[in-house]
Amino acid sequence: MIPLHWYIGLASALFCIGVCGFLTRRNVIMMLLSAELMLNAVNLNLVAMSHYLESLRGHAFTFFVITVAAAEAAIGLGIAIALYQHRRSVHTDSFTDLKG
Repeated sequence: MIPLHWYIGLASALFCIGVCGFLTRRNVIMMLLSAELMLNAVNLNLVAMSHYLESLRGHAFTFFVITVAAAEAAIGLGIAIALYQHRRSVHTDSFTDLKG
């Protein structure tokens, strides 16, 4: 059996990669993919802890996180397509008129 700290280490590495990708990339699509990577790291942590504690609560909560991630991806992709049609670019630097 694989120890719990290996799962936690993998999940934290995935989360850190997602944070770095989200903060350094200026492409909206890459930012969405980085956010999905962070959510998958959280799901890995939930499932690993649920298995370790022998409870199904983590598994059930993971289904809700996956549902929210799918909705976030659909809405984010729709916004990215609308911005591309309007600006012909998906880079966040070209969206200066969105600032308040």
